[in-house]
Parts: sequence; structure tokens; C-alpha cells
Amino acid sequence: MSIPPLKGDELPAWSEYIAKGCGVHLDSNKGYLIESRLGALMRETGASTWKELLRKVKTDPTRQLHAKVISAITTNETSFFRDQAPFQLLKHKLLPELIDRRRQERANPVPIRVLSAACSTGQEVYTTAIVLKELLGDFNGYDIRILGLDVSQEAIAQASYAHFSQLELTRGISPQQLTRYFEPVGSKWKVRDELRATATFRQANLLEPILTPGLFDIIFCRNVAIYFSEPDKIRLFKNLGRVLARQGALIIGSTESITSLCPEWEPQRYLRTLYYTKKSA
Repeated sequence: MSIPPLKGDELPAWSEYIAKGCGVHLDSNKGYLIESRLGALMRETGASTWKELLRKVKTDPTRQLHAKVISAITTNETSFFRDQAPFQLLKHKLLPELIDRRRQERANPVPIRVLSAACSTGQEVYTTAIVLKELLGDFNGYDIRILGLDVSQEAIAQASYAHFSQLELTRGISPQQLTRYFEPVGSKWKVRDELRATATFRQANLLEPILTPGLFDIIFCRNVAIYFSEPDKIRLFKNLGRVLARQGALIIGSTESITSLCPEWEPQRYLRTLYYTKKSA
């Protein structure tokens, strides 16, 4: 079965549906992305037109087709230690300063809360756990909780499973880190229990209020807003601001800037890395 091109009002209808479902804004030049990423779903459902496929997705009582659409559209490039600079910032500035503050407050155990927004299949979350392990050596005396959020059910399931292929691990993980932080299971490698225990994953749409039991000291939200419209970008960073602790840090993509859009965020610089804090009231 050949995949027909989007035509007429099909692209606007799909763009509206996707924007409401996950915030990704597809303009009139992005029809190819829908065709390439959802073509397999068209074959699977037997739909002959894009209008028919959209109807099937909207009327599916199980919502499984909706989940497959969101997963296909939001699947983005990810790897361990992707772009080293944010993790150097984490290791050499943000975490040491956070731990010093907590020790001055006589917190015992020392709480450390990190949010990975749009965590995909979990590489950013487990990279953060590895950085913490390398920095602290021993987790005794620390209460570490890293939460990964993603709109894709499929990505969250993979992240929770914490099994990665050799190919996924060779992109960012050194041979020493491989044997230290992973253990072989069949043809894959599993994150060791001590690191896995620090992580929790949950499905969430970042354009909706983020419901968590507490605030976060550090929030990663890298290369997410580049897919959003301007109003949705503002909404996204307001939602993140509500769950960031006082003196907390927001880390976004290296090519992103929110200064003009969100004046409540103040840029900070460490070496060549930019991050953001909330301005004092």
C-alpha cells in the first residue's frame, strides 16, 4: 500500500490535533513529517486517506491510536551525555552549590530533586544519576529523586524498563562507565539497581499544569520548546517555573533562549554554558 500525500484540509486538521495532543506545532511545510512518521500507522489501520486515519484515531475508544500518533511525532534524538556542557554545569557548579546550601540548612539526608522534562527513553535521567554517582561516590546520606516526564507512553515504558542496546550505550558511555553502571542482560545492558532506584517516570503533557509532590532543584528541558508555537513556549516555561524551587536552575538547549519571551527568567552563565533562574519577586 502506497502512502498518499496530505491534501486539502488534511494537513491543518492533523496539525491542530497534534498541537492539542502534545504541543508540537507543525506548519504548512511539515506535511512530509506526518507522512513519514505516521505512514506505518496508516498501513496498520487500513485507512486509505489521511482524513480517514484521523477519524479512526479520534474515535478509537482505547486511545491506543492516539498514543501511537503522539509517540511517532515526538520521538526525538537522544543519547547518554548528549552535549557534555550541561552535565559539566551540573557536576561542577549546580550540584556542589545545592549540596552546600542543604548542609548549611542541616538537612539530613540531603535532598536532591531533578526533573527531566520530555525525557524520551530515559538517557538524560540516567546520565544525571551517573553524574551524581561520580560526584558523590556514595548515595548514603542523600535522598535523590529524579523524575522523568514525557508525553509518549511508549517512551516512558522504555525508560522505566532501563534496558539499552550496545549501540545506544556506545553513544556517550565510556567502557569504564558501561561496566560500572550497567550489567548485561541477554543482548542488552540494564541500568544497575542503585541508579535505577533514583529514577521515576510518568506520562505528562508539559503544556498542562505539572502535578508533583514537591519542587525541583534542577530542571532539564532541552530542545523541547523549539517545536512549540510562541504562546505554547510561554505556557511551557510558566508551568516549569511553578515547580522550580527557590534558587533552582533551569537548563534548556544550547541554541534556545527564553529571555525575550519570559521576562520572569534570568539568564546565568557558567563558563560557556547558559542556564536560567527565576527572578526574585
